Amino acid sequence: MSETPTQGYQVLARKYRPETFADLVGQEAMVRTLRNAFEADRIAQAFVMTGIRGTGKTTTARIIAKGMNCIGADGRGGPTTEPCGTCEHCVAIMEGRHVDVLEMDAASRTGVDDIREIIESVQYRAASARYKIYIIDEVHMLSTNAFNALLKTLEEPPEHVKFLFATTEIRKVPVTVLSRCQRFDLRRIEPDVMIALLKKIAAVEQAEIAADALALITRAAEGSARDATSLLDQAISHGAGETSAEQVRAMLGLADRGRVMDLFEMIMRGDAASALSELGGQYADGANPLAVMRDLAEVTHWISVVKITPDAGEDPTVSPEEQMRGLSLAKALPMRALTRMWQMLLTSIEEVSQAPNAMMAAEMAVIRLTHVADLPSPEELVRKLQDMSPPPAVDGLASSSGGSSGAGAGSGLSAEAALTCSTGAIATTSAAQSGQSSSGNQNISPPSAVLGGAEQALALNTQQMLAAYPSFDHIIYLIRAQRDVRLLVEVENCLQLARYQPGRIEFVPTADAPADLAQRLGSRLQLWTGQRWAVSLVNDGGAQTIARMRSSAEEALKTKALAHSLVKAVFDSFPKAQIIEIRTPEDLAAEAETDALQPVEDEWDPFEE
Repeated sequence: MSETPTQGYQVLARKYRPETFADLVGQEAMVRTLRNAFEADRIAQAFVMTGIRGTGKTTTARIIAKGMNCIGADGRGGPTTEPCGTCEHCVAIMEGRHVDVLEMDAASRTGVDDIREIIESVQYRAASARYKIYIIDEVHMLSTNAFNALLKTLEEPPEHVKFLFATTEIRKVPVTVLSRCQRFDLRRIEPDVMIALLKKIAAVEQAEIAADALALITRAAEGSARDATSLLDQAISHGAGETSAEQVRAMLGLADRGRVMDLFEMIMRGDAASALSELGGQYADGANPLAVMRDLAEVTHWISVVKITPDAGEDPTVSPEEQMRGLSLAKALPMRALTRMWQMLLTSIEEVSQAPNAMMAAEMAVIRLTHVADLPSPEELVRKLQDMSPPPAVDGLASSSGGSSGAGAGSGLSAEAALTCSTGAIATTSAAQSGQSSSGNQNISPPSAVLGGAEQALALNTQQMLAAYPSFDHIIYLIRAQRDVRLLVEVENCLQLARYQPGRIEFVPTADAPADLAQRLGSRLQLWTGQRWAVSLVNDGGAQTIARMRSSAEEALKTKALAHSLVKAVFDSFPKAQIIEIRTPEDLAAEAETDALQPVEDEWDPFEE
């Protein structure tokens, strides 16, 4: 006597897998196309189903296979979109044991040899069914050679052969394969359709689950029926009776939606202390810090969409109370604040996911978010700049332009400091006025009018600071003062100056000049002076290089010295003599002036006592 083994528990995702086209939810367009094709006897030779995970791609392929080979309860039926489910072919396909319906997992069988088996077997007719059907799941995993080997058979298969492909990565499938198939894009299941499906399954399973719990599951599934049924199965087990939203939230590691919106409001108010306290409370209740940041990003996105399209607030997965709060927040918050919040949350989510301590990273993210929440808008900044009086001009900048080269270099440093001071003054004034209400004046002046205030003062200061370098000699002295020997040598030997004005340099490079000389010179000058310099190359008009001019001057002095009668007499007496150095009267006078300075004796040294 043999015992019939008892069948074990079957998960809901498999138990309630659709068996007919009528059971498919959310795919009405595909079902309508297939139904019309079957009725008109226009069944294609190959189909490809694509979509996100859990939308029913492989299930749809099996239903199509059942419909093609169904013979009806009386054994005389033809291809149909409503398979009977009772004939031998339907039962065998449903149980996965039909000899003429061959399923292949392309993720594990990717090579040409696997495709060769299919090519060699297509020439044989079906053993018992109407069609021999090949279902290839995850077809995008096939190798390039495997796809190429399948092309000829896929284009001209025997009349008794049909191919059904399923993939989540349709872009990885070659175009040559897609052009030989009818493509069906399986859509994400809408939230209201998903909730109705979950309610139906819960009723059949005699499980009590709250409506807001179903909304949480639907939101977490993201349009995947398999994910939704798997989460429902887990929620039923977790609840052990009536499953509430709190239990589902704890199961998923989510924070209360209402508490997330409370945290969102605290952040947008700039209340850092309350926001950190609320975040700590959610963490103590079991919420994952990463999940909290993602929920904040989801709330930010939802409120932004509601602000643009108010109809988006009617989301079945959101409770009426949350919908009202979302609409009020969308009316109160500006779009700039929402977009800034979104960008910062994207960065924060990445930081929290990679941080060794997720809670610490989440707290730092909340602190950053609260401190930028009260930043003024660009309109407010423009209005404040218009109302500001120009800062006082910095003394000594213009006068320093006419001095020596040493004075020019020193003025460059003072100019940079002056720019820093003036900029800081403007920033301080703006920060001090950021707390003022912006309701007083909503008119925004055109950009041309803005220059009448602080920006005009900044432009004036910029000109004054560039005036500290009236000639190119001041630039040479600045490079020498910064001790950039390489740049100094290149500028003196490879730069043929064509045009110079403070803030702009044009030159013709020599044949051996480095390709990045202009770029490096401009960046160095910007770094040293605090101002942007335009350094560009021209084709003509360049003067001699500094090194060439220095050499020409020395040669002229040498020629003049050789023409002196006394020097001629020396060379006549000593033919092998050479001129080592030429010292002009100006050089001798400068040397004498230096030597005239008496050294200071008995200088007090504080360290001697």
